[in-house]
Amino acid sequence: MRTKSLKKNKINVITLGCSKNLYDSEVLMGQLVANNIPVSHESEEDENIVVVNTCGFIDNAKEESINTILEQAQRKELGQIDKLYVTGCLSERYKADLEKDIPDVNQYFGTTDLPKLLKVLGADYKHELLGDRLTTTPKHYSYLKISEGCDRPCSFCAIPLMRGKHKSTPIEKLVTEAKNLAKNGVKELILIAQDLTFYGLDIYNKRRLADLLTSLSEVDGIEWIRLHYAYPTGFPKDVLEVIKNNNKVCNYIDIPLQHINDNILKSMKRGTSFERTNSLIKSFREKVPEMAIRTTLIVGYPGETDEIFNQLKKWVSDTKFDRLGVFTYSHEENTSAHDLVDDVPDSIKKKRAEEIMDLQTNISWDLNQKKIGKTLKVLFDRKEGDYFIGRSEFDSPDVDNEILVKADNTYIRIGDFARVKVEKTDHFDLYGVVDV
Repeated sequence: MRTKSLKKNKINVITLGCSKNLYDSEVLMGQLVANNIPVSHESEEDENIVVVNTCGFIDNAKEESINTILEQAQRKELGQIDKLYVTGCLSERYKADLEKDIPDVNQYFGTTDLPKLLKVLGADYKHELLGDRLTTTPKHYSYLKISEGCDRPCSFCAIPLMRGKHKSTPIEKLVTEAKNLAKNGVKELILIAQDLTFYGLDIYNKRRLADLLTSLSEVDGIEWIRLHYAYPTGFPKDVLEVIKNNNKVCNYIDIPLQHINDNILKSMKRGTSFERTNSLIKSFREKVPEMAIRTTLIVGYPGETDEIFNQLKKWVSDTKFDRLGVFTYSHEENTSAHDLVDDVPDSIKKKRAEEIMDLQTNISWDLNQKKIGKTLKVLFDRKEGDYFIGRSEFDSPDVDNEILVKADNTYIRIGDFARVKVEKTDHFDLYGVVDV
């Protein structure tokens, strides 16, 4: 039997899943720092306590979370750490099963159990720490979660089971958080939520995303505001006016459309149709011609025949999204789609996803060629090898195109903006020189 460590507790937080989970980890770490408890993010050096913040969205994410828990449980068994705690979406959804199957974890917590988790870590929950997070992103950009949970009834999605009903954060609190971030050097805010377009309905009785954008744009130091995860049904058109007329709001939107076939959309309970979706995209491009539209799709949903998939492919080819990602359908228990027969084989799901991405690769190539000779405002994120690497307002971190500038004879400070003239491109990246 191993001897318990006598050194002062130091906590390592491991984050899995989406940017919303990362935000939650940052809040947790900010609370620990305020309690004078040493904490790091995914370092595994001399920490003796590990907190795994899990994802439970789809099968691959659940598998990654479980494997990570098992790895850390083995480290505890070997005496490399003293205690192991698990929080987040997987823990919220499958707590009873996890306690039975992986009993080596000291305690499991759900998505709303932050005060309880802090208590077992020897910390007090400090309500006054609004917006004070230990950010893990580069200093110049940060995620800003404007609401929690989701009220949408999408048949394939288990998020409401794990995150609960939609709950907006008041504008004044978000502005305070943005000011705190700006004081620490943040220049770009990336707004995240399960559903940005629902923002405000629960506390103001109307959609107020446009008002929020305007208020955030008045924060000194913030130069870019980017929109992620805007639900298409009920999209507030006044947001387009703000994007068009406010130079701090990026000409960019991430709007997960999921599919285009009417029968699939109806089964998915998306509240839209082929005609209404195309009308929405048309309104985006008419109101804000420069806007980069990013979407995500699901292939292999129950009932997706070859004919239906070919309709989806043709629509992608015709619509020419600036950015696009694809998920294969995951048959999630306790969702309404789980009552359907998961009738598309995994091999076909994977093949269809590859076909869509091959199509999008060619679209991206064509769109990038049109940028040659243009000068773009670029925010530089890092230096890697022989290049400084940044993004334009049309690109979000980690998922979109990057702009590379040769480091020889050029110096760019990370976190600074520069004007870059595009000289050449490949399928997903642009190469240019600083335009002085």
